[in-house]
Amino acid sequence: MTEGNFVDYVKVHVTSGNGGKGSVHLHREKYITKGGPDGGDGGRGGHIILKGNNNLWTLITFKFKRFFKAGHGGHGSKNRSSGADGEDVYMDVPLGTVVRDTESNEILFEITEDGEEKIIAQGGMGGRGNWHFKTSTNQTPRYAQPGIPGEERQITLELKVLADVGLVGFPNAGKSTLLSVLTSAKPKIADYEFTTLKPNLGIVEYRDYQSFVMADIPGIIEGAAEGKGLGHYFLRHIERNATLLFLIPADSKDIGKEYRILLDELRRYNPEMLDKQRILAISKSDMLDDELMVEMKQELDAELDMPYLFISSVAQKGLQELKDSLWKLLNE
Repeated sequence: MTEGNFVDYVKVHVTSGNGGKGSVHLHREKYITKGGPDGGDGGRGGHIILKGNNNLWTLITFKFKRFFKAGHGGHGSKNRSSGADGEDVYMDVPLGTVVRDTESNEILFEITEDGEEKIIAQGGMGGRGNWHFKTSTNQTPRYAQPGIPGEERQITLELKVLADVGLVGFPNAGKSTLLSVLTSAKPKIADYEFTTLKPNLGIVEYRDYQSFVMADIPGIIEGAAEGKGLGHYFLRHIERNATLLFLIPADSKDIGKEYRILLDELRRYNPEMLDKQRILAISKSDMLDDELMVEMKQELDAELDMPYLFISSVAQKGLQELKDSLWKLLNE
């Protein structure tokens, strides 16, 4: 998927259908001159319904269509015939979509399962026909209820990427390169910071035709939890990942310090992120000789209490070991 096709934030306008009017009708046929009221009910207005679809990875369909309107309910008629219900409108969204009310910014619900349906705008109820209002003292009511108007609202759709493994690191740590080597994804790669501005997804093929999904999240910077450097847009995608793969380049001045900064940004954004499985990969390790690697391992063993390994995307070093470790974490 190209970066331009990944849309993760859109505002749309939805309008449900009005309910149909109840009918005012008095029964008339040959030999029955005063048959009484028989006006039918109006039909329900159409709903606007959001539906989860696990075949979708982006909100791009809403980039070109921002207004959705459901059908109106039909009016009631004679012989107690009810009007037809208005046509419902379904909006298919990818799993991990968060729905907010644009005005209040309140989270209304989240779509996380395939086929899950949520009504975002309720169709108006149809009005009752005049036969409902017949009483012993009013046997020919000449009034019925009008239909209830539908709802009209502005909503915001936010996508939090659903992936098995999320890549976490500072800008230019080699995340996009790793994704391009492990999967068939073709993210933009360059030697400057913030090359990646949208998450990239790829499927990692594992042994025995098994696979898992990896997401390259745009680089985090210090202060991201407060929104610095579009931090909130980036960090929300990590919330849905089952396992976090921290990526720090071997030429970093202090690997332990960088890892703690990244971990602290996640904690400040959402403390629940620290409950996720995590593993550290030291990228660009083809630059290290054996002596330097031994020295670095001693420092990391003393400083970190988590699994780590050395990899090189360019030299194809340690990648199978990385996949084995990730698969083990995902299936624990």
